[in-house]
Amino acid sequence: MDQDVAEDLIFEVASGIGRVTFNRPQARNAFTFEMYERLADICEQANSDQAIKVLVLRGAGDKAFASGTDINQFRAFTAPQDAVDYENRIDRVLTTLEQCRVPTIAAINGFCTGGGAGIAAACDLRIGTRSARIGFPIARTLGNCLSMSNVSRLAALVGPARVKDLIFTARLVEAAEAAAIGLLTEVVDDLAALEGRADEVARLLAGHAPLTLSATKQAVARLQKRLTREEGEDLIVMCYMSEDFREGLDAFLNKRAPQWRGR
Repeated sequence: MDQDVAEDLIFEVASGIGRVTFNRPQARNAFTFEMYERLADICEQANSDQAIKVLVLRGAGDKAFASGTDINQFRAFTAPQDAVDYENRIDRVLTTLEQCRVPTIAAINGFCTGGGAGIAAACDLRIGTRSARIGFPIARTLGNCLSMSNVSRLAALVGPARVKDLIFTARLVEAAEAAAIGLLTEVVDDLAALEGRADEVARLLAGHAPLTLSATKQAVARLQKRLTREEGEDLIVMCYMSEDFREGLDAFLNKRAPQWRGR
Protein backbone atom coordinates (compact mmCIF):
# COMPACT_ATOMS: atom_id res chain seq x y z
CA MET A 1 0.00 0.00 0.00
CA ASP A 2 1.22 3.49 -0.87
CA GLN A 3 2.54 5.28 2.22
CA ASP A 4 0.63 8.45 1.39
CA VAL A 5 -2.66 6.53 1.34
CA ALA A 6 -1.79 4.85 4.64
CA GLU A 7 -1.25 8.29 6.16
CA ASP A 8 -4.34 9.83 4.53
CA LEU A 9 -6.64 7.06 5.77
CA ILE A 10 -5.58 5.42 9.02
CA PHE A 11 -7.00 2.07 10.13
CA GLU A 12 -6.49 0.61 13.60
CA VAL A 13 -8.15 -2.34 15.36
CA ALA A 14 -8.37 -2.79 19.12
CA SER A 15 -10.72 -4.95 21.21
CA GLY A 16 -12.81 -5.85 18.17
CA ILE A 17 -13.39 -2.24 17.11
CA GLY A 18 -11.94 -1.04 13.83
CA ARG A 19 -11.31 2.70 13.76
CA VAL A 20 -11.03 4.45 10.39
CA THR A 21 -9.68 8.02 10.43
CA PHE A 22 -9.82 10.28 7.37
CA ASN A 23 -6.54 12.09 7.91
CA ARG A 24 -6.35 15.13 5.63
CA PRO A 25 -7.46 17.86 8.06
CA GLN A 26 -5.66 20.51 6.00
CA ALA A 27 -8.15 19.74 3.18
CA ARG A 28 -11.17 19.17 5.44
CA ASN A 29 -10.52 15.44 4.93
CA ALA A 30 -11.39 15.57 1.23
CA PHE A 31 -11.06 12.15 -0.42
CA THR A 32 -8.61 11.17 -3.11
CA PHE A 33 -9.48 8.23 -5.37
CA GLU A 34 -6.90 6.15 -3.49
CA MET A 35 -8.65 6.87 -0.18
CA TYR A 36 -11.94 5.60 -1.58
CA GLU A 37 -10.23 2.36 -2.61
CA ARG A 38 -8.57 2.04 0.79
CA LEU A 39 -11.97 2.40 2.49
CA ALA A 40 -13.37 -0.41 0.33
CA ASP A 41 -10.35 -2.59 1.19
CA ILE A 42 -10.95 -2.02 4.90
CA CYS A 43 -14.58 -3.10 4.54
CA GLU A 44 -13.45 -6.26 2.74
CA GLN A 45 -10.98 -6.91 5.56
CA ALA A 46 -13.80 -6.56 8.10
CA ASN A 47 -15.86 -9.02 6.04
CA SER A 48 -13.18 -11.70 6.30
CA ASP A 49 -11.77 -11.01 9.78
CA GLN A 50 -14.15 -12.31 12.43
CA ALA A 51 -12.16 -10.50 15.11
CA ILE A 52 -13.50 -7.19 13.80
CA LYS A 53 -16.96 -6.59 15.29
CA VAL A 54 -17.71 -2.99 14.33
CA LEU A 55 -16.21 -0.09 12.33
CA VAL A 56 -16.13 3.55 13.47
CA LEU A 57 -15.44 6.21 10.82
CA ARG A 58 -14.27 9.69 11.79
CA GLY A 59 -12.43 12.71 10.42
CA ALA A 60 -9.16 14.03 11.79
CA GLY A 61 -9.06 17.49 13.31
CA ASP A 62 -12.00 19.55 14.50
CA LYS A 63 -13.34 21.02 11.24
CA ALA A 64 -14.78 18.15 9.19
CA PHE A 65 -15.85 14.53 8.95
CA ALA A 66 -15.14 14.60 5.20
CA SER A 67 -15.81 17.32 2.66
CA GLY A 68 -16.22 15.06 -0.34
CA THR A 69 -13.94 14.23 -3.23
CA ASP A 70 -10.81 16.36 -3.64
CA ILE A 71 -11.68 18.75 -6.46
CA ASN A 72 -8.30 18.23 -8.12
CA GLN A 73 -9.37 14.65 -8.91
CA PHE A 74 -11.84 16.03 -11.47
CA ARG A 75 -9.43 18.15 -13.47
CA ALA A 76 -8.36 15.25 -15.71
CA PHE A 77 -11.93 14.46 -16.81
CA THR A 78 -12.08 14.83 -20.61
CA ALA A 79 -14.42 12.10 -21.86
CA PRO A 80 -17.86 10.77 -20.87
CA GLN A 81 -16.26 7.52 -19.70
CA ASP A 82 -14.21 9.45 -17.12
CA ALA A 83 -17.45 10.61 -15.47
CA VAL A 84 -19.10 7.20 -15.68
CA ASP A 85 -15.99 5.48 -14.29
CA TYR A 86 -15.84 7.94 -11.39
CA GLU A 87 -19.45 7.45 -10.36
CA ASN A 88 -19.10 3.68 -10.80
CA ARG A 89 -16.13 3.79 -8.45
CA ILE A 90 -18.09 5.75 -5.85
CA ASP A 91 -21.07 3.40 -6.21
CA ARG A 92 -18.84 0.36 -5.75
CA VAL A 93 -17.05 1.77 -2.70
CA LEU A 94 -20.18 3.02 -0.95
CA THR A 95 -22.03 -0.22 -1.70
CA THR A 96 -19.12 -2.14 -0.19
CA LEU A 97 -19.36 0.08 2.89
CA GLU A 98 -23.13 -0.27 3.08
CA GLN A 99 -22.98 -4.07 2.72
CA CYS A 100 -20.09 -4.53 5.13
CA ARG A 101 -20.66 -7.52 7.42
CA VAL A 102 -20.23 -5.51 10.62
CA PRO A 103 -22.12 -2.48 11.92
CA THR A 104 -20.66 0.84 10.80
CA ILE A 105 -20.80 4.09 12.78
CA ALA A 106 -20.07 7.52 11.32
CA ALA A 107 -18.83 9.91 14.03
CA ILE A 108 -19.52 13.33 12.49
CA ASN A 109 -18.09 16.65 13.60
CA GLY A 110 -18.10 19.79 11.48
CA PHE A 111 -18.57 19.59 7.73
CA CYS A 112 -19.93 16.39 6.19
CA THR A 113 -20.57 17.26 2.57
CA GLY A 114 -20.70 15.77 -0.91
CA GLY A 115 -18.93 12.42 -1.00
CA GLY A 116 -18.40 12.69 2.76
CA ALA A 117 -22.17 12.87 3.27
CA GLY A 118 -22.48 9.92 0.89
CA ILE A 119 -20.11 7.91 3.09
CA ALA A 120 -22.07 8.86 6.21
CA ALA A 121 -25.37 7.89 4.56
CA ALA A 122 -23.94 4.47 3.74
CA CYS A 123 -23.14 3.82 7.41
CA ASP A 124 -25.62 2.12 9.73
CA LEU A 125 -25.55 4.76 12.47
CA ARG A 126 -24.58 8.44 12.35
CA ILE A 127 -23.69 10.25 15.56
CA GLY A 128 -23.01 13.97 15.22
CA THR A 129 -22.00 16.94 17.29
CA ARG A 130 -24.03 20.13 17.47
CA SER A 131 -21.55 21.66 15.03
CA ALA A 132 -22.18 18.99 12.39
CA ARG A 133 -23.25 20.36 9.00
CA ILE A 134 -24.47 17.82 6.44
CA GLY A 135 -25.40 18.34 2.82
CA PHE A 136 -24.78 18.05 -0.90
CA PRO A 137 -24.13 21.65 -2.06
CA ILE A 138 -23.33 20.67 -5.66
CA ALA A 139 -26.00 22.93 -7.20
CA ARG A 140 -23.99 25.99 -6.11
CA THR A 141 -20.46 24.57 -6.37
CA LEU A 142 -19.65 22.15 -9.20
CA GLY A 143 -22.91 21.55 -11.04
CA ASN A 144 -22.50 17.77 -11.08
CA CYS A 145 -25.03 15.19 -9.84
CA LEU A 146 -25.36 12.27 -7.45
CA SER A 147 -25.16 8.70 -8.68
CA MET A 148 -28.34 6.63 -8.78
CA SER A 149 -27.22 4.61 -5.77
CA ASN A 150 -26.59 7.77 -3.77
CA VAL A 151 -29.99 9.19 -4.71
CA SER A 152 -31.64 5.89 -3.79
CA ARG A 153 -29.76 5.65 -0.50
CA LEU A 154 -30.54 9.24 0.46
CA ALA A 155 -34.22 8.89 -0.49
CA ALA A 156 -34.46 5.81 1.72
CA LEU A 157 -33.12 7.86 4.64
CA VAL A 158 -35.04 11.12 4.31
CA GLY A 159 -37.64 10.63 1.55
CA PRO A 160 -37.82 11.92 -2.05
CA ALA A 161 -39.14 15.39 -1.20
CA ARG A 162 -36.31 16.11 1.21
CA VAL A 163 -33.73 14.85 -1.30
CA LYS A 164 -35.01 17.51 -3.70
CA ASP A 165 -34.97 20.11 -0.94
CA LEU A 166 -31.37 19.29 0.01
CA ILE A 167 -30.08 19.30 -3.57
CA PHE A 168 -32.16 22.19 -4.89
CA THR A 169 -31.33 24.56 -2.00
CA ALA A 170 -27.71 23.34 -1.69
CA ARG A 171 -27.97 24.06 2.02
CA LEU A 172 -26.09 22.38 4.82
CA VAL A 173 -28.41 20.88 7.42
CA GLU A 174 -27.62 21.66 11.04
CA ALA A 175 -27.52 18.91 13.64
CA ALA A 176 -30.99 19.33 15.15
CA GLU A 177 -32.73 19.19 11.79
CA ALA A 178 -30.46 16.36 10.63
CA ALA A 179 -31.60 14.30 13.62
CA ALA A 180 -35.24 15.17 12.99
CA ILE A 181 -35.16 13.99 9.36
CA GLY A 182 -32.99 10.92 9.80
CA LEU A 183 -29.58 12.13 8.63
CA LEU A 184 -28.31 11.74 12.20
CA THR A 185 -29.35 9.03 14.64
CA GLU A 186 -28.02 10.91 17.68
CA VAL A 187 -26.59 14.34 18.58
CA VAL A 188 -23.98 15.04 21.27
CA ASP A 189 -22.55 18.31 22.52
CA ASP A 190 -19.00 18.44 21.21
CA LEU A 191 -16.02 16.56 19.81
CA ALA A 192 -14.98 15.07 23.15
CA ALA A 193 -18.52 13.81 23.74
CA LEU A 194 -18.63 12.44 20.19
CA GLU A 195 -15.48 10.38 20.63
CA GLY A 196 -16.75 8.99 23.92
CA ARG A 197 -20.23 8.20 22.64
CA ALA A 198 -19.01 6.60 19.39
CA ASP A 199 -16.69 4.37 21.41
CA GLU A 200 -19.51 3.50 23.83
CA VAL A 201 -21.91 2.52 21.04
CA ALA A 202 -19.15 0.57 19.26
CA ARG A 203 -18.44 -1.46 22.40
CA LEU A 204 -22.17 -2.09 22.87
CA LEU A 205 -22.60 -3.39 19.32
CA ALA A 206 -19.39 -5.43 19.49
CA GLY A 207 -20.95 -7.40 22.33
CA HIS A 208 -24.20 -8.20 20.52
CA ALA A 209 -25.06 -11.24 18.40
CA PRO A 210 -23.29 -10.70 15.05
CA LEU A 211 -25.75 -12.79 13.04
CA THR A 212 -28.68 -10.76 14.36
CA LEU A 213 -26.99 -7.54 13.31
CA SER A 214 -26.01 -8.93 9.92
CA ALA A 215 -29.48 -10.32 9.23
CA THR A 216 -31.04 -6.96 10.11
CA LYS A 217 -28.68 -5.10 7.78
CA GLN A 218 -29.45 -7.47 4.92
CA ALA A 219 -33.21 -7.41 5.54
CA VAL A 220 -33.32 -3.61 5.45
CA ALA A 221 -31.22 -3.58 2.27
CA ARG A 222 -33.65 -6.01 0.59
CA LEU A 223 -36.53 -3.66 1.34
CA GLN A 224 -34.93 -0.76 -0.51
CA LYS A 225 -35.41 -0.40 -4.24
CA ARG A 226 -32.18 0.62 -5.98
CA LEU A 227 -31.78 2.06 -9.43
CA THR A 228 -29.01 0.51 -11.50
CA ARG A 229 -25.91 2.38 -12.63
CA GLU A 230 -27.05 2.09 -16.24
CA GLU A 231 -30.33 3.86 -15.45
CA GLY A 232 -28.41 6.99 -14.50
CA GLU A 233 -25.42 7.11 -16.83
CA ASP A 234 -27.10 9.61 -19.16
CA LEU A 235 -27.62 12.02 -16.25
CA ILE A 236 -24.02 11.64 -15.09
CA VAL A 237 -22.64 12.30 -18.58
CA MET A 238 -24.99 15.27 -19.03
CA CYS A 239 -23.65 16.97 -15.90
CA TYR A 240 -19.98 16.01 -15.85
CA MET A 241 -19.36 16.70 -19.55
CA SER A 242 -21.16 20.06 -19.48
CA GLU A 243 -19.73 23.54 -19.86
CA ASP A 244 -21.30 24.26 -16.48
CA PHE A 245 -19.20 21.57 -14.75
CA ARG A 246 -16.00 23.06 -16.20
CA GLU A 247 -17.20 26.47 -15.07
CA GLY A 248 -17.97 25.10 -11.61
CA LEU A 249 -14.49 23.60 -11.29
CA ASP A 250 -12.78 26.80 -12.40
CA ALA A 251 -14.94 28.94 -10.14
CA PHE A 252 -14.33 26.70 -7.14
CA LEU A 253 -10.56 26.60 -7.62
CA ASN A 254 -10.42 30.36 -8.15
CA LYS A 255 -12.78 31.14 -5.28
CA ARG A 256 -15.37 33.00 -7.34
CA ALA A 257 -19.08 32.58 -8.01
CA PRO A 258 -19.86 30.33 -11.01
CA GLN A 259 -21.81 31.68 -13.97
CA TRP A 260 -24.22 28.89 -14.93
CA ARG A 261 -25.43 28.60 -18.53
CA GLY A 262 -27.39 25.38 -18.46
CA ARG A 263 -25.27 23.66 -21.08
